[in-house]
Amino acid sequence: MDSNSEPKPVCYDIFNGDADGICALHQLRMAFPQEAIEVTGVKRDIALLEKIQVRAGDHLTVLDISLDTNVDALRRHLDAGAFVTYFDHHEAKLAFQHPRLEMHWSAARDVCTSILVSRFLEDRYVMWAIVAAFGDNLIHTANGMCMQQGLSWVDRGQLQELGKLLNYNAYGEQLADLHVHPAELYREVHRFANPFDFIRSSPHFLALQFAYAEELTYLNDLHPVEVRKQSIIYILPDASWSRRISGLLANKLHEEQREFSFAVLTPKTTGGYVVSVRSAHPEAKPASEFCSSFPQGGGRQLAAGINHLEVAEVEQFFRRFFEYFEDI
Repeated sequence: MDSNSEPKPVCYDIFNGDADGICALHQLRMAFPQEAIEVTGVKRDIALLEKIQVRAGDHLTVLDISLDTNVDALRRHLDAGAFVTYFDHHEAKLAFQHPRLEMHWSAARDVCTSILVSRFLEDRYVMWAIVAAFGDNLIHTANGMCMQQGLSWVDRGQLQELGKLLNYNAYGEQLADLHVHPAELYREVHRFANPFDFIRSSPHFLALQFAYAEELTYLNDLHPVEVRKQSIIYILPDASWSRRISGLLANKLHEEQREFSFAVLTPKTTGGYVVSVRSAHPEAKPASEFCSSFPQGGGRQLAAGINHLEVAEVEQFFRRFFEYFEDI
């Protein structure tokens, strides 16, 4: 090769390591196969665009990570001459137009990133969008999609469990906390065009099913630290299982007691807490609006979080949480 020739453009697949990010990328790459460098992490590791350096002509496919969190890196990559295709459903107050930015975005309550991808692909792989919707706790939306596809209740239950397990695997403070690296889990998922084949044949499904069932037993001994008329706060113990189960606990609490808003605080090994918030009234009291009032907070109307809350801020968090969610 000519030593003076320009290097070939590089493609990057940059995706959240949860069910929605994995299923969104899986759909796109079934429709448009492409060798790419995979960039992902634990669910809360969303500043993923900071992790790469690009050249003019490179292409970035970005899935299910907040634009607001990544806006500086996004502008830098566009200025360097990269092309970016961006699918997301989180708040994007800092969104902008650019000739090399293709943006597919909605913050509607009934969509996740995989649903946006599915619509873009004219529902070619809609089963995986259903998996992601279940994983993102969009139960009503997912059930409606199942009805449109004529799925039985048994089939729905299987897809719901798969979405839950893919999401469960993404929760942790660092990659070592996870049962399977998200990039490895994506590559395993990508072997299967049909999610039911993954459920029947993948050893990863059985491993996650067993691990989740084992750790779910720890929740039996949990009790809220404070309960009000319309909102409840939990603080989990400082343990690896807490960091893996925290997000699913918040979803479980929301499903079982929809009249309450919840906060789940999970200790970090480095100090402070990660916070998961679920709103009982996402339109009147968006969880994203509350969490965004904290320096490392954000998310969606129904489900949002704070990536780091100092121990010294916990008392203030309690006060603000109850002031916000009790005032309906």
